[in-house]
This record gives sequence, C-alpha cells and structure tokens, in this order.
Amino acid sequence: MLLSLLFVWSLVAERMARWSITAPIAFAAAGVLLTGGDRPAVSLDMETHTFQTCVELVLAVMLFTDATETRDYEQLGRSVGEGRLLGLALPGSAVLAALFGALLFPGTNWWLLAVAALVVMPMDLAPALKFLRDERVPLRVRAALNIEGGFNDGLISPLFVFCVANLVTAEGDSFADLVLNAVMGAGYAVLAGAAMGCLAGWATRRCLGAGWATPDGLRLASLALPFLAYAASVLIGGNGFVAAFVAGLCYARTAHGLGNEHLRLVYDAGHLMALAVWFTFGALIAEEFAHGVGLPVLAYALLALTAARMLPVVVALAGTAFSGAERAAIGWFGSRGVTSIVFAVLAYTQLDGDDAAFVVNVTCATVLLSVVLHGVTTEPAARWFERHSRKPTVPAGPAR
Repeated sequence: MLLSLLFVWSLVAERMARWSITAPIAFAAAGVLLTGGDRPAVSLDMETHTFQTCVELVLAVMLFTDATETRDYEQLGRSVGEGRLLGLALPGSAVLAALFGALLFPGTNWWLLAVAALVVMPMDLAPALKFLRDERVPLRVRAALNIEGGFNDGLISPLFVFCVANLVTAEGDSFADLVLNAVMGAGYAVLAGAAMGCLAGWATRRCLGAGWATPDGLRLASLALPFLAYAASVLIGGNGFVAAFVAGLCYARTAHGLGNEHLRLVYDAGHLMALAVWFTFGALIAEEFAHGVGLPVLAYALLALTAARMLPVVVALAGTAFSGAERAAIGWFGSRGVTSIVFAVLAYTQLDGDDAAFVVNVTCATVLLSVVLHGVTTEPAARWFERHSRKPTVPAGPAR
C-alpha cells in the first residue's frame, strides 16, 4: 500500500504542486485515510521495539543530513546572527513554551512540560520550503532560517533525551545521576561522531585520490555513515543522535569539497524516510483527534507557533542589520514538521499513557497548524518583500 502511494505520488507531484499540495500534506492525508476507522487499510503498531528503533534511525539520518547542509551558507552565516538564534532565541522559545504549558495545563509535571516544549520547538523547513526557495525573499533571511534549521534539532536532541529520562527514570536514580549520565552520553557521542566523521572524510579523500573509488560509488558510503555513527555511539554508551549530527558536521567539509552529488543517495533516503514520518503523522492525527481536540491544546499550539517562537527571535536579533520585517519573517517562518513528529513518536513509545497522549496531542496540533498557516502565508510574505525590496549588498551583522 505504501509503495503504491509512493509510486502514484511520484507521477502526480508536479501537478499537485500547482495546487499547493505538497508531499507532507499528501502523505499526512493518506495516513489519516488509510489508518483511521475501525477497519484501517494499514495498521501501525507504534509500541513495538522495532518501530522505535526505526524512528530513532530516521532521526539519525535527518540530523546527519542537516549537519552536512550547514556549509551551504557558511560564509554568509557567520554574519547573519545565527549564533543569537541558536544561543538566545532557541532556549528562550523552549522556556516560553513550557511557561505557556503551565498556564494552559495547570498541575502538569514540569518535566513533561519541558518534553512538550522541546518537541514542538524544533524547526522543519518542509512546510515553508517554498518560502526558502523564493528569490523575492532576501537571501540573508533565507540563510538565517536554513542555518538555524540545520543546527537546532541537533542541539535539542540531547536535552529531549535528558528530560524524557527524568520522566521514566527508575527509583533510586537521583537528578545528579541523570545529569552525569547525560553529560557522559553526550561526551561519548561527540567522540564517536567526530571519530567517524573525520575518519570517513580522510578515507574518502585518500581512496578517491588513489583511484580506488569514484564519486558515484561513494554514495553508498555516505548513506552508511549516519548509521555507523549512531551504532558506534550506542555501543559505547553514547547518545546516537548527537553522534550522527557530529559525524555530519565533521564530514561536511570533505563532502562539499567533492561536490554534493555523492550525498544524493543519503539525501534521497532522508526524503523517503521523511515521507514515512508524515504518513505516521497522519496515523497519529487519526488516533488522537478521533474524538476532537481541546481548546487548551489548540491554544498551546498557536502560542508555540507565534509568541513562543517570534518574541525570542525578534529580541535576539535586535541590534543587527535585520529590518523589523525581516526579524518578523524569521520568527514566523520557523515551521514545524518531521523533527517534532519524530520526537513525539519517541516520547509516545517511552512515556506512560497519559503523558504520551499529552505530548502527541500538542505536537499534532502544532504541526498541523504549522502546515496550514505557513503554507497560506508563504506567497503573501514573498510578495511583500518583493514590493519593499531594498536589495541590500552587505550581509546582516551585529550593529557597531
């Protein structure tokens, strides 16, 4: 069934794009239609260990590809304030989301609120991809969003794992023990990821230079690397997500030095996995919203997309050469998608029933609103920038 869906979509994708029907929308809708009801055409058992492992590997590939793409705007990125977006706006957004959750869901465990905040705040540019490719939008705005999107999920993943661990920890494990375990896990992951990324880069250059390999043949090697980094880190007790991300960062210079063609296979695999995640998202919607959605959940989703995201971004970019409209655009187009869904599925498989349902509910509402709101505002925003274009020649940077 899923293979048939993929085949049909590949035939009509260009036509659907003219009607603003993107792959995430199509596969999420298919997930709702095929998995909903008393006799679904496709059944997904999300509580199995195999399903959880598959989801973890999907996230590892996504983090690796995000990391390898961060060099695309490297030179410009040093001056557009991405450090402020990641170092100030991102934690500020997570804190605000947790505070909004405390107001809307009084009595909820703070660790659970933290997990929900970390799940709904990571960016995924797929719902706003048209905006990112529109040349009417200033390059520095698109660059800032690309760079932030490449790094933020890699920074959030260890915090997410730590907060989930505090909810599911066995009796006898103190907070200090959990912190120590998290730090050690991140440290082992950095070592494993750096070793795998640097070793892969060195081996790639040497074998290619000696004529032992071709760029086309290296596609399989690039596809294997995120899985190897993840497995190596888990084997020594590290965080596999961090290892995959670090491996991508260390491999990026070699990868881009050879051209992006040999990364095409891992990018295609990541895209295919993302479509499977969107299908899973449709299944989650069908299950969680079968009896409607509460107003507090909708309010939380709306606040996560607006105030919790935009206020920290606008404040963090104050004093830079970004105009007010550019700061607002960067804040607004922090769309949500695959990363949030993957985090929610991982939470679903590890948390107890009510806690899992809470995280999945707020995630589904947030991502669904993001797909709709960011989709309908892309064209008006691009037109606004076209009318008010100043054609800046100097990249944005901190005001002096």
